[in-house]
Amino acid sequence: MKHIAVVMGGYSDEYKVSLKSGQLVWKSLDREEYCVYKVVIRDRYWYYEDEDKNTYPISKEDFSISLSGVHIKFDVCFNTIHGKPGENGELQAYWNMIGQKYTGCSFYASALTFNKKDTLAVLSKYHIPSARSFYLKKGEQRDLQNIINILGLPLFVKPNQSGSSLGISKVSAPEDLSPALDKAFLEDEEILVEQFLKGTEVSVGVTEYKGEIIVLGITEIISKNDFFDYEAKYEGASEEITPARLDAHTRQNVEELSKRAYKALGMSGFSRSEYIIVEGTPYMLEMNTNPGLSPSSILPQQAKTYGLSMADLFAYEIEKALNKNI
Repeated sequence: MKHIAVVMGGYSDEYKVSLKSGQLVWKSLDREEYCVYKVVIRDRYWYYEDEDKNTYPISKEDFSISLSGVHIKFDVCFNTIHGKPGENGELQAYWNMIGQKYTGCSFYASALTFNKKDTLAVLSKYHIPSARSFYLKKGEQRDLQNIINILGLPLFVKPNQSGSSLGISKVSAPEDLSPALDKAFLEDEEILVEQFLKGTEVSVGVTEYKGEIIVLGITEIISKNDFFDYEAKYEGASEEITPARLDAHTRQNVEELSKRAYKALGMSGFSRSEYIIVEGTPYMLEMNTNPGLSPSSILPQQAKTYGLSMADLFAYEIEKALNKNI
């Protein structure tokens, strides 16, 4: 029987969200096929937690545990961390060095997609459109009026490397731009100031299943707030419609672009891409390589609509990881 570590937690403000994703994976895996371990990364303490809430440290030499004198090395790590270190490539690079197999994409693909600016730059070469934007680094001079003149108002300010809409602001008045920049710089030392796109927001789940890249579903996002922020994503302040209310031509266009982006970025495992559709044209906002997997998350909703159980998808990811060469 294979030993599977479901790895959750992380160092970012998405810690609690990751615990919910990891819990769903942990509960879904077949105990007749796998010995399943809940492994939590918190701050710099990594540990296995048993069902009685007892904790046992993870050896960072080989990502293993010792239980009652028995050394257990995991056959596969199922990565459910959102943000650092599981979504920006750090954890994957470490696992590569020690020869540990894991689910999801490579460290390079993770690092690339965690950087919004670089992701959109790569995808532009594959004719995938995105909003006009300015890239700013902390400490450099800012010509705020020039930004407003070119992008117009309203506009969006967002950290370049962050998830769950943390640090994002919608700016509608010139005097609000500087405070929005300061807010974003609390999350990251690099930020994007983006043109506002008025259209239909959709989230597209893509994965590779049985040798084929498939679109699990397209979900229309209707936020009760100004945009799809943290509250809208995780606290019920949005309406999510799956499948999205799109005409056949637009749906096909979104699906084709999403699969093209998945291939172009060297993806593996689950991904969720965000778009704003303006007059039939989808504009890419970002790609998430470790999307939420809690019962209320978008991807499980899409899988249900597609007709695939999360248990089957999780098992397939594990089998793919077992066959990887590291």
